[in-house]
Amino acid sequence: MWQGKTVSVVLPTYNEKDSIAECIRRFEALPEIDEVIVVNNNAAEGTSEEVATTGATEYIETTQGYGAAIKRGLREAKTDLVAICEPDGTFAPEDLTKLLAFAPECDVVIGSRTVSNFIWRGANMGWFLQWGNWGVAKLIEVLYNTNHLSDVGCTFRVMTKDHADVILERSRLDGSAYGLEMLLLSVITKARMVQIPVNYHSRVGVSSVTGELGKTIALGTEMILLTFKMRLRARSLRKGLRTPRGPHRQVRAS
Repeated sequence: MWQGKTVSVVLPTYNEKDSIAECIRRFEALPEIDEVIVVNNNAAEGTSEEVATTGATEYIETTQGYGAAIKRGLREAKTDLVAICEPDGTFAPEDLTKLLAFAPECDVVIGSRTVSNFIWRGANMGWFLQWGNWGVAKLIEVLYNTNHLSDVGCTFRVMTKDHADVILERSRLDGSAYGLEMLLLSVITKARMVQIPVNYHSRVGVSSVTGELGKTIALGTEMILLTFKMRLRARSLRKGLRTPRGPHRQVRAS
């Protein structure tokens, strides 16, 4: 538990057989963690055997895509706070304490991988990805009149279970752009939100999304289009909120 609140971690997996067990154990070593949830999204052979060596609970999600896996994990999580991360070695589980530090004042706390002195040698964050994520983040700031953002693709985040339910009710995507959809839904529903730097390391293995330049460009284009499309739908997405989302405050990290 963390400050009297239970905490779970959702780890989607597709091509992380060689790194997932270590990632789980590092999260399990944190005193704040109550449960680790692994969502097997048609993962590589041998992944379940690696998960079985840990104390994590594994769920099978056959609908392919990052979004499908994350939504399944959010539905299965029953704790007060839910963390989302990727078990590919790029993130340091110990950075969760930095995200939790802002949880008392926020509905969602999102990591940022684009701050240069937090990018480790060998990480897949060259100038194209770094400035691309920063550029789309600034586009969102302008279009949505929201608080400071520096990365739209970071998948390390913490949110309240109540906010996770708000997002699930409004989610549409199953694919790789779901991380951005979650971010935009947080902005649209006026969630109390902050983005802070996290360490970003080299990946164990090859990413199925950003391992090729062509796939990276295609995903970036999809994300830009999604930013404009959801801006047009913002009013309808705010309808039906079960609880007030305010007061809406901008919480900034120093």
